[in-house]
Amino acid sequence: MHQEQIDSLREMAIISPQMIIGGRGVAAISGAVLDVVSPINGQVIAQLPNAGVCDVDAAVKAARTAFESGAWSKATPAARKTVLLKWAGLIESNALELAVLGVRDNGTEISMAFKAEPMSAAGTVRYYAEAIDKVYGEIAPTGLDTLALIHREPVGVVGAIVPWNFPMMIAAWKIAPALATGNSVVLKPSEMASLSVLRMIALAHEAGLPDGVLNVVTGGAVTGQAIARSMDVDALVFTGSVNVGRSLMQDAAQTNLKRVFLELGGKSPHIVFDDTTDLDAAAASVVGGIFRNAGQVCVAGSRLLVQRDIHDIFVDKIIELTSKMRVGDPLQLDTQIGALNSKVHLDRVLAMLDGVSSIAYGGKQILADTGGFYMQPTVVTQMDLGDKLVREEVFGPILTVTPFMDEADAIRQANSSELGLSAGVWTSNLGLAHRMIAAIRAGVVHVNTYGGVDNTVPLGGFKQSGNGHDKSLHALDKFINKKTAWIKL
Repeated sequence: MHQEQIDSLREMAIISPQMIIGGRGVAAISGAVLDVVSPINGQVIAQLPNAGVCDVDAAVKAARTAFESGAWSKATPAARKTVLLKWAGLIESNALELAVLGVRDNGTEISMAFKAEPMSAAGTVRYYAEAIDKVYGEIAPTGLDTLALIHREPVGVVGAIVPWNFPMMIAAWKIAPALATGNSVVLKPSEMASLSVLRMIALAHEAGLPDGVLNVVTGGAVTGQAIARSMDVDALVFTGSVNVGRSLMQDAAQTNLKRVFLELGGKSPHIVFDDTTDLDAAAASVVGGIFRNAGQVCVAGSRLLVQRDIHDIFVDKIIELTSKMRVGDPLQLDTQIGALNSKVHLDRVLAMLDGVSSIAYGGKQILADTGGFYMQPTVVTQMDLGDKLVREEVFGPILTVTPFMDEADAIRQANSSELGLSAGVWTSNLGLAHRMIAAIRAGVVHVNTYGGVDNTVPLGGFKQSGNGHDKSLHALDKFINKKTAWIKL
């Protein structure tokens, strides 16, 4: 990946995309469109179809027709594997184009986006392609006069709604295991970041995925609600905010009681004990854990808890590293923090700082003359558990810092949030590390590192951070029905 390649792709005209329903590109039935505004410079770079209920119904019907045809649902696992592996290869071979397109749409710094988006998506598709022909049924331990078999069957039509921060990566987490198990899918990417996802799905059809198996509708809240309320969607998977997740559960409850799996927000504690031997490594991990993608990461370590004896010296290290981070054009390879996704989101994040008097670094909008949506990485000290910045997910480049006294106090503060997605612990004491892992109520607990978990392990939340799991073989469970066959011999 070279800057010259990125610059040439930056200048390419974007043809306003269509939705993909039944294998064909289509506009919204109403003709309605949404402007795509690049957070790099605030310019409109394309338009998206704004799907209504009728468009969603058409996509669900196409998915159901494809499922019932058996062209994919009844194909052998080996046959599905072949197509998915070809798709993964196409994503990989088009990775830079996909990454640049995605950055123009959502503002993630290219050095991160290339690995976290197309390369991650390709890896996820390949993982489930390789896994699916190694998943067996079961024979139950019955008496000799009975044969009991446990079959695994695809659930049917899966609705998937994914966010704008890592649209390709998270879409792959949902649709790769769903497709591998033989389901049909109706996918709705965020209206704030659909371009790269649409291109990625077009590559799936190039790889030989049958028409109607994977459909994409674009639009906002009306589009998502139509999927959630559809009587012919059998399962719904979602990554996004707690409030939207709660609404989707209500929609499912009021219609066909489709199963709903939610990966929601995080307010993740990053805990540094005073016995940490390498405070410089810990500080670098803390800074990276909150400011990558301008803090727009569900597992971001947004709450720094530092043991009181090292609080001041560690905060000094954090501020020194933060002040050196390069914020700017996300299509420059040396940029470390890109743009916030939209003007509305930038204004919301800045408003979270209203009335806060203990900003130790940052806290302001910058580079406004570019027309883009940029903000200084921000460190806020002297925070208490009751403060809004400590309680609520910001989803932006703001790190709050609070001291703690001892292990019990660290656990109390770490578990004080209603969210429980991720956490980090820094210590040289192995026993303390294991006690913290056991005590913290979060789906992922990092020790002496932060981030970097791969497809071999599940990602899921505790408390109001959701249910179900993305990644790993455990994700397959969301997309299958278990059927018992009880046979008298």
